Amino acid sequence: MSYGKKTFLCILISYIKDHIKIIFIYSIFIMIFIAVFSLYSLKLEAIVYSFLLSCTVAIIFIVYDFIKYYKKHNQLYVLKKQITISLEKMPLAKNLIEKNYQNILVELYNNKIEMNSKADMKRTEMMDYYNLWAHQIKTPISAMRLLLQMEKSEGNKELLAELFKIEQYVEMVLGYLKIENASSDLVLKNCDLSKIIKQAVRKHANTFIRKNISLEFNEINCTVLTDEKWLVFVIEQILSNALKYTNEGKIAIYMHKSNEKILIIEDTGIGIAKEDLPRIFENGYTGYNGRMDKKATGIGLYLCKKILNKLSHKIIITSEIGGGTTVKIDLFSAKTMFE
Repeated sequence: MSYGKKTFLCILISYIKDHIKIIFIYSIFIMIFIAVFSLYSLKLEAIVYSFLLSCTVAIIFIVYDFIKYYKKHNQLYVLKKQITISLEKMPLAKNLIEKNYQNILVELYNNKIEMNSKADMKRTEMMDYYNLWAHQIKTPISAMRLLLQMEKSEGNKELLAELFKIEQYVEMVLGYLKIENASSDLVLKNCDLSKIIKQAVRKHANTFIRKNISLEFNEINCTVLTDEKWLVFVIEQILSNALKYTNEGKIAIYMHKSNEKILIIEDTGIGIAKEDLPRIFENGYTGYNGRMDKKATGIGLYLCKKILNKLSHKIIITSEIGGGTTVKIDLFSAKTMFE
């Protein structure tokens, strides 16, 4: 049975249920009508004729009423899809009860619009404040970095490492604020992947040296259609996680052997628990490693996933406890959200 026939049958059943009382009462009237005619010993022909005439009138009325019922259903179905825009196309109320229901709907709709407007204003104010804060905090961070670099000492090196973490958190805040309106900040072009990776690696160079983690990376001859700034941000976040949870060994960055558009970032770190893998891209989810670390935010991978989705790239992470983590980024761009 086709979708149209199923819909019609559902409406017909609903119509019968809505009018079951009227149908029942009408049936009783017909039986009384037949009984009275029989008691007065009228000719069967007169009874049958009157019965058929009544049924014909009833059928005409029911068909007419059902057509109105069907049209009203379709109007309401269309209205359901447009209700976020306006309630102007509501069908005319047949009676006082329907009018009361429509008044309630209009009141609820107006309240919803007012609440949404207030919520949008508050959200805009909050976003403006955090944007201002995130940009202004960069000035004292830069000043602190210059002061610490003036004197070379082990203490200052540790402070610089902590300051770098603060810078990362600030960048994460800015990324979180911008990601919802990334379309206005997106510049798609063919980019040299090696150049993008080097930018991310350069930012974490001191951490590689301080933790004595080796980097295995050779020049990659690959051009990808992407947004350079956002892809650098993603690779930085992945490298940050790899360095955070790798205490010894190496981090390797290379292209997939059989697919030239898949970038692989592999570490020899502590790995991710099997039960945590399905949820690592959820906003705020830190998993076992995050709970042990106490400083994880659970936002980094969530942002990576969201950014890559907007760029029509894909990310897959495989890992096992004690066996390191492998991140695969499919940089094939069939169609982006903003093309």
